[in-house]
Amino acid sequence: QVQLVESGGGLVQAGGSLRLSCVASGLPFNSYTVGWFRQAPGKERDFVASISSASTRYGDSVKGRFTISRDNTKNTVYLQMNRLKPEDTAVYYCAADRTVFYPERGAQYDYWGQGTQVTVSS
Repeated sequence: QVQLVESGGGLVQAGGSLRLSCVASGLPFNSYTVGWFRQAPGKERDFVASISSASTRYGDSVKGRFTISRDNTKNTVYLQMNRLKPEDTAVYYCAADRTVFYPERGAQYDYWGQGTQVTVSS
């Protein structure tokens, strides 16, 4: 059974930092692409970042502030978020799939975590 579990969310002031973690189980993690998405109340789900075995991608709104990385020995993907802004407030989800041609599209991913809340105060 595939399971993705996010953690690390919380309340932080604008300009601060958080590091999210996504721990995967039940799949051959090394060969999977993992993406981070976020959804604010009343808004559509947005692509944040993705990481495969070969490359990383970022959404335009987080480039230069967020960094995605992975530790295959721990089946974990991290999202380091720096210089946070109030508009970064959302529930953050990680997702994974073996074959992902368009990492920014949520429909490409079969497996999703339950999400972790990030709130940035002004």
